Amino acid sequence: MYDVTIYLYAISVLMYFSDFLQSNQKVNKMAFWLLAIVWVFQSIFFVLQFISKDYFPVLTLFETLFFYSWILVTLSLVINHFFRMDLLIFFTNVLGFSVMSVTVFTNPTATPALSQQLISELLFIHISLALLSYAALSFAFILSVMYMIQVKLLKEKRWTPLLRKMPSLGLLDIYAYRLTMIGVPLLFLSLILGGLWAHIVGQTIWLDPKVFFSILVVVAYSVYLYRRVNYGWQGKKLAMMNVLAFVFVLLNFFISGSLSSFHQWLR
Repeated sequence: MYDVTIYLYAISVLMYFSDFLQSNQKVNKMAFWLLAIVWVFQSIFFVLQFISKDYFPVLTLFETLFFYSWILVTLSLVINHFFRMDLLIFFTNVLGFSVMSVTVFTNPTATPALSQQLISELLFIHISLALLSYAALSFAFILSVMYMIQVKLLKEKRWTPLLRKMPSLGLLDIYAYRLTMIGVPLLFLSLILGGLWAHIVGQTIWLDPKVFFSILVVVAYSVYLYRRVNYGWQGKKLAMMNVLAFVFVLLNFFISGSLSSFHQWLR
């Protein structure tokens, strides 16, 4: 089932790309329904993993990447239903498909490097909130990149199909801001719960690279929000700040995790 899901996901992304190059409502609808089937298959696989492993599967690298991809697909379907932002759906699922493809190179049968005594509901909530925040910040990042691309196209007066498919600059700006407003509190709450879990189980976290980078991510996005709310920043400058802040998210997820002694199960 997993291989079939990846193949269907690839076809869906290619169809969205085809529609992006040359608008075709029939191809667009087929891409959407294929994406819906991918979500169904992902959900079934997730439930089967939950049943077979007897815990909420977000502890290993394979599980976290898969869950993150599932969140992106889920939010894509929701956004497509309410807002019809095809270009955002395309870019998001390029990211989602890339992440799911990476799982092929990880071990799906790996067991968490944690004793059963250290696994608790608090840990699952901590990780789930972090991944939800990453998903929200991923959407904000994509919207900010779209904003910067549109500004460049408008400045160069290039009336391309890409430009015509984009929402207005105002919508891109406000949606990126709102998604950041969702993602940052989720990440902050995740950090608090993670610290509480570490305290309960007697773990030392303050010198851990992943904890340091997580705090750095919160600080970077807090500066973004502060500039937006207190100084009324908008436009390209703020979009660039959002993109830069997301770089810290990527460093936090892929690099600091490999150096972390506290997050050993994410390997």
